[in-house]
Amino acid sequence: MSTQIGAVIWINGPVIRARGSQNAGMLEVVEVGDEHLVGEIIGLERDILTVQVYEETSGLRPGAPVFSTGYPLAVELGPGLLQSIFDGIQRPLPVLERRSGAFIGRGIKTTPLYRKQKWAFTPCARVGETVPGGALLGTVPETVLIEHRVMLPPDMAGTLTWIAAEGEYTIEDPIARLQTPRGEQPLTMLQRWPVRRPRPYQRRLPPTEMLVTGQRVLDTFFPLVKGGTAAIPGGFGAGKTMTQHQIAKWSDADVVIYVGCGERGNEMTEVLQEFPELVDPRSGRSLMERTILIANISNMPVAAREASIYTGITLAEYYRDMGYDVAIMADSTSRWAEALREISGRLEEMPAEEGYPAYLAARLAEFYERAGRTITLNGAEGSVSIIGAVSPPGGDFSEPVTQHTERFIRCFWALDKSLASARHFPAVNWLDSYSEYVDEVGEWWQKQGYADWYTLRAQAMEILQRESRLQQIVKLVGPDALPDDQRLILETARLLREGILQQSAVDPVDAYAPIEKQMRMLRAILHYHDRAVRIVARGCPIILLHNLPIVNTLVRMKTSVPNDDVAQMDALLDDLNTQMDQLEREYA
Repeated sequence: MSTQIGAVIWINGPVIRARGSQNAGMLEVVEVGDEHLVGEIIGLERDILTVQVYEETSGLRPGAPVFSTGYPLAVELGPGLLQSIFDGIQRPLPVLERRSGAFIGRGIKTTPLYRKQKWAFTPCARVGETVPGGALLGTVPETVLIEHRVMLPPDMAGTLTWIAAEGEYTIEDPIARLQTPRGEQPLTMLQRWPVRRPRPYQRRLPPTEMLVTGQRVLDTFFPLVKGGTAAIPGGFGAGKTMTQHQIAKWSDADVVIYVGCGERGNEMTEVLQEFPELVDPRSGRSLMERTILIANISNMPVAAREASIYTGITLAEYYRDMGYDVAIMADSTSRWAEALREISGRLEEMPAEEGYPAYLAARLAEFYERAGRTITLNGAEGSVSIIGAVSPPGGDFSEPVTQHTERFIRCFWALDKSLASARHFPAVNWLDSYSEYVDEVGEWWQKQGYADWYTLRAQAMEILQRESRLQQIVKLVGPDALPDDQRLILETARLLREGILQQSAVDPVDAYAPIEKQMRMLRAILHYHDRAVRIVARGCPIILLHNLPIVNTLVRMKTSVPNDDVAQMDALLDDLNTQMDQLEREYA
C-alpha cells in the first residue's frame, strides 16, 4: 500500500517538485496526484523531491499528493514476455487499448505479465541442493521457438527445501522454497529487476563469434559479433528502420527486442502491424514467437522515452542469462538523447554542446556497456548485441549524439542519403563505415572454411576506394579520358556495388544471403577482375570486357542463384572462365 510522502509545489511539463519526507530514496518510483501518475525520483535536496513523471501531467496542480511505492523502477520477468508489446515502462499496450481505447488513459494500472495463464513447468533442480544466484530451477515452453528457463534471482542463494512437481502453474504460484540466512523464502516464476542496474554474470568472453545478418554489405565488409555494439546513423529516409527490420528478421540471434524510442507514430504503427506478419525464416513460424516490442512513440510522454531503452536492455539481459543470443534494436538513440535534453532543460541544468546535458556521453556509455558475450551465473553462454539507430539532424555526423556514440561502439554502419535517393539499399556508405571486429572474426571465417575472406575483403575495399578517387577525375574529364586499366577499376567497382553491396529487402531470394553464397559471389567478381587485369595488360579494350555476357550474369546472380542451391555458382564460374579464355586467346 503506497503512503503519502509529500505534496506538489512546482510543475514544469513532465518534471515536478514536491515538498515532503526526507525518507524517500533516489530513483524510487512514486505516484503523483489523485490519478496516481507513475513517476521516478531523480533529485533530492533536503525535503524537496524532484520527480520525472512518465505520464501526461496536464491538469496537475500544486498541492497534489505524492505517494511512495518503496521500489525502484523495475520490470517484471517471467514466462509471457515473448510476443508482447509494451510501452516504455512495461505496460502492455494491447491491454491498455482494451481498457481505454486507442489513446492511453492516465493513471491506468495493470500488470505487465498476465497472472492467470498457466505454464507447463518442468523442474530440473533437486531438493537439498545448494543453489547460487542465477541457478536453473526448471523450464517452461514459453513459445514453440523459445524454452523459458526459470532461474533463481541473481541476488538470492541457499538450499532448496522443496520444488514443485511437473505440472501447470501460474507465474505467482510457488514453484520452490529456498532456505536462506533470512529464513525460508518461497519462489515463483515471476521476478522483478531494477532497469538501471545491469544483471550480474560470471565473466565476459572475447567477441569472436560473428552475428550473421544475411546482409552482404554487413557480413562480408563490416561484420558485427555476438555481444557487439553497432550504430546505424543516417538522415531522414536513409533506411535506418528498414535495416534494423532486416537484421531482426534474418540474423541468427535467438531473441529479438525492438525498442521504438520516440519514433513517429506512423512508423511504429507499421512495425506493430508488420512484425506479427513476419515469418521466422529458420522455423517457418511467426517471428513474434521470439520477439518483444517496446513502443514509445514521439507523442507519448517524453520521460517514458528515456526509460524505454533501459526496459529493453534489462529484458535482453534476462534472456541472455538463460543462455540465449539476444539482439536489441534501439530506434533511435537520438530521440532518447532528446528526451534527456528536454528533462535536463526543465531541471535548469547547465547545458553542454547543442543543449544536451553534460552527462550525455556517460549515459550512452552506460547503455552500450551492457552489451557483451558472457558466461552467465549458471554457467551458460549468452550474449546481448546492441544495434542503435542514430538520427543526426540533416544527416550531420558531427553532432554530439553521433560523435559520442562513435566513441562507445565498434561497428559503424553509416547510411548515405545520396545512395538512398539513388535507390541503393541498404544505403551503407562503404567509405564512411567501419568495423573494428574484422580482426576478431577472422578465425570464425576460417572455421566456416573461408580462410581467404580477409584477403578478398581487403582487395574489394581497395577497389572501391580507388574508384572513389577516380570518380573525382571522371567528373572533370569523363571516363573516356582514363586508361583502360583504370576504367577496369570503375567496371569492377560497379559489379561490387550492384552485385554485392546492393540488396533488395523485398525480393524473395535477395532479401537474405547465406555466408556461402556471399563468399562465392565475392570470389566470382574478384576472379573476373584478376583475369581482366591480365587481358587488359595485353591490349584488350575495356569495352570488350564490359560487353561479355558473363558481366550481366554476375550482376544478376544475387537473385538468379537460389540460396539453397549455391552449387549453381560452379556453372557460372565455368562460363566465366570459358568467355575469358576465348578473349585471352584473341590477345595472346
